[in-house]
Amino acid sequence: MTKKERAAAVTELLKEVYPDAVCALHYTHDYELLFATRLSAQCTDARVNIVTETLFRQFPTLQSFSEAPEEEIAEAIKTCGLFRTKARDLKACAIMLLSEYDGKVPDNMEDLLRLPGVGRKTANLILGDIFGKPAIVADTHCIRLSNRLGFVKNEKDPVKVENALRKLISPAESSDFCHRLVLFGREHCTARSPKCSGCPLGAVCPSYPVTK
Repeated sequence: MTKKERAAAVTELLKEVYPDAVCALHYTHDYELLFATRLSAQCTDARVNIVTETLFRQFPTLQSFSEAPEEEIAEAIKTCGLFRTKARDLKACAIMLLSEYDGKVPDNMEDLLRLPGVGRKTANLILGDIFGKPAIVADTHCIRLSNRLGFVKNEKDPVKVENALRKLISPAESSDFCHRLVLFGREHCTARSPKCSGCPLGAVCPSYPVTK
């Protein structure tokens, strides 16, 4: 089985197990997903959702984020970790969106990467979830599983993993594929002690005989 064939098989198996490929972060407006993703760095999605439920009520518009003191934003997101840096980025990002993008999140990688605190992982998530464009979100789950599934070998660089998957995963499936990888990584292929017994990908996973 080639990598391309394995990728196609994994894609179909994941679709059967997780038919609803949805982002774990809660949001209503495009910028809220942008901000929630920034908060998710070194923090669980569950914690981010708890924080943003209050945060987005306290600061209901981009304007309110842009006008708020950094200290006030920092206090609201304190339990997310790295809160001072994240507060600075949220405020600066709100200001930039209002001043340069008419208050709208841009729909291309180049402009997204100009925004404070936004890297390729966040940009790809926005492109896939907000704009329905092909996107590979190379987060920790994606990197770990891409290695275990043999799509890359001993590769930790997220950009290299992203580029490798772009050659293997259908563009139309790519965004949902990454969401399903997160779900699969949390339920079965955990970082420590993966649950290989009964794994839905066992038949096509090259790591299965080694780790079961």
